[in-house]
Amino acid sequence: MNRAKLNDDFLFGTATASYQVEGAGKIDGKTTSIWDDFASIPTKIADQTNGDIAADQYHRYKEDVALMAELGFKAYRFSLSWPRLFPNGSNAVNPKGLEYYINLCSELHKYDIKAYCTLYHWDLPSELGAIGGWANREIAIRFGEYAKRVFELLDEYVDSWIILNEPWCISYLSFYFGEHAPGHHSLEEALRAVHHTNLAYGLAMKAYREGGYSKPIGTTINPQTPRPATKRPNDILAARIAKAVETEVFISPIFKGCYPKELAELGYKMPIEEGDMELINVRPDFLGVNYYNEYPVTYDPEGFSRSKKVPTWERETNIGWPVDEKGLVRQLLYLKEFTNNVPIFITENGSCEDDKLTPDGRVHDKERIIYIDKHLNAISEAIELGSDIKGYFVWSFIDNYEWAWGYTKRFGIVYCDYKTLNRYPKDSAYYLRDVIAGYGDF
Repeated sequence: MNRAKLNDDFLFGTATASYQVEGAGKIDGKTTSIWDDFASIPTKIADQTNGDIAADQYHRYKEDVALMAELGFKAYRFSLSWPRLFPNGSNAVNPKGLEYYINLCSELHKYDIKAYCTLYHWDLPSELGAIGGWANREIAIRFGEYAKRVFELLDEYVDSWIILNEPWCISYLSFYFGEHAPGHHSLEEALRAVHHTNLAYGLAMKAYREGGYSKPIGTTINPQTPRPATKRPNDILAARIAKAVETEVFISPIFKGCYPKELAELGYKMPIEEGDMELINVRPDFLGVNYYNEYPVTYDPEGFSRSKKVPTWERETNIGWPVDEKGLVRQLLYLKEFTNNVPIFITENGSCEDDKLTPDGRVHDKERIIYIDKHLNAISEAIELGSDIKGYFVWSFIDNYEWAWGYTKRFGIVYCDYKTLNRYPKDSAYYLRDVIAGYGDF
């Protein structure tokens, strides 16, 4: 990797999400989330498991933070469990939940690691899911209230805020494709969820600005920016529509104050109320970008974004995603132009591999190292071409509950033995230690 293209202040971090790593699912006042509900439905989770134990970071955070420090990381991106902080989605704070997050931030700061806190990474309280979840406008209102309370309670301990993680997944993957909680198949609900996540962003930004806080605050998207499979006009059109319907639907309201014209052309109506777009149209301090892959698409008149993924030639990771680091360069340059070069953090990037723990406690994950190395080089290339990229958070710190895949897929740079909960740094962890130290060319 060409370290010369990364400034000395380029931030290297690692990331997780509350439901995926914390565990402690039914203790210390925590109540259930929509993911507990979803996991209880037979056939929804590949191995019929849930996040009750996960990687047990709730009890082992000191061990994990010490390991992050040992590896040289300067930031940790974690998320808050809404039902741990505010059980049943109420306004009453859970002292044990609050204590946990204060302790986590304090432990990070003890090692000079910055706390990057995500307000929402999908574990909506069950009670709010029961009234329609993100398809119900009320959830956006409740989220704004939740954000205001969180800022009051935790801003002094947090170094940087991320409002939402991947609204594409909160809306389309959950309400249209049905792969995530609550598992619905309704385009109308999905479009409502799109608008309500955008509204939630605006309400959180309003609460933060009006509260007089000053930490950097942004939000994280997982842009769907496919490439056309051929030069046929219809395939080029398919890629354009997909980009508008699946990515610009989230960033156009923030940066331009409107929805992309393609929505109206498709007959898709958003549940906009008076004042909504002005509320959402607030430039963040930074944009988080989660990137794993890019797909070629062809035109599909039946597809909701008039596109269809087609086979690709690249190696696929253990979760079936093609490896295409050039897609990251294309995506970053596109976002540079669309957002007028808002500062960007790569808030997730990593590879799912078939990891094997050897008898001596090692995991030789060569393919993950190659994957990360290629994507760091892609970031370096985008910076050279003018993108303002501030940092990189590898996904994930430790193997965890991979949503509908349960514990069958591993993304961690640290291996978690789910029987003993022992931690074993993989070769990729030591590779990143070298990169952070200024070495590490693969």
